[in-house]
Amino acid sequence: MWFRNARIYRFTKPFDVSVEELESKLEEDAFKPCGPQESFRQGWVAPLGRHGVQKVHSANGYHLVALRKEERVLPAAVIKEAVTERVEMIESEQMRKVPRKEKEEIKEELTQEMLPRAFTKSKRTFAYLAPKDGFMIVDAGSDKQAEELATTLRKALGSLPIRPPALEQAPTFTFSGWLNETIDLPSTFSLGNECELKDTGEEGGVVRCKGLDLLGDEIRNHLNAGMQVTKLSLGWEDSLTFVLDEELALRRLKFGDTFQEKLDDIDADDAAAKFDASFTLMTLELARLIPALLEALGGEDRSAIVEEDAA
Repeated sequence: MWFRNARIYRFTKPFDVSVEELESKLEEDAFKPCGPQESFRQGWVAPLGRHGVQKVHSANGYHLVALRKEERVLPAAVIKEAVTERVEMIESEQMRKVPRKEKEEIKEELTQEMLPRAFTKSKRTFAYLAPKDGFMIVDAGSDKQAEELATTLRKALGSLPIRPPALEQAPTFTFSGWLNETIDLPSTFSLGNECELKDTGEEGGVVRCKGLDLLGDEIRNHLNAGMQVTKLSLGWEDSLTFVLDEELALRRLKFGDTFQEKLDDIDADDAAAKFDASFTLMTLELARLIPALLEALGGEDRSAIVEEDAA
């Protein structure tokens, strides 16, 4: 159970929902397959898949959840072709021009007719809540996918006080400072070999570099020309590598050999135990990385965070 992406959300107030209540709330909004006339459905499923039934998998105070979304695949080209055929038939038989409004009605009618016969596809999005650390981490490749999970979880719970972490300075400023060496990169971090730079002018040109020395003259020339670094590959303590962007999204997370060795050392024969072990190792590793990363980026603005209940 290793995340390939990590989108970070900060709890702005203590999360005091118990595991039992969280399980109950998610069970009420459990996944059900699409009905014949539904284009999509989503709901909560067991993170362990066929190896579990609980909607929440908890270990060491970390709570893993999984949102499943099922969609009916009805390509726009197929609908368009069917609408064209229906319109041509009407115009030929009735000797009249079909107006735009009627075409839209035909499109809607045909979509409803075709939906029950359409194939379905589904995907699962994982996230874990870390109340003691004050974070929720979502394994999502896009902001839209992460926000969809957060919104669905908020709806299930009635409240979910989270937001992306606020930093004291813009990540692009820090990224650029690391590469032009005006800001020291902490020793626990190392530069990778790829980055993305953007022109701050009206044209907004983008330069993507891969396989280069990020402290070399080629990158330095772009920085001297006023470009800013918006994406950067990094390593951390020889245990993790990732690509970090200006929105603080960690992509292409890769856990190193040391991490794998720790997992191999755990005496766990069945799939559920192995899952639990890898989840525990991952959460503990990210619990160390995230504060270190936020500090390396100039520190977090915690002015809007309530550390404990007013009571």
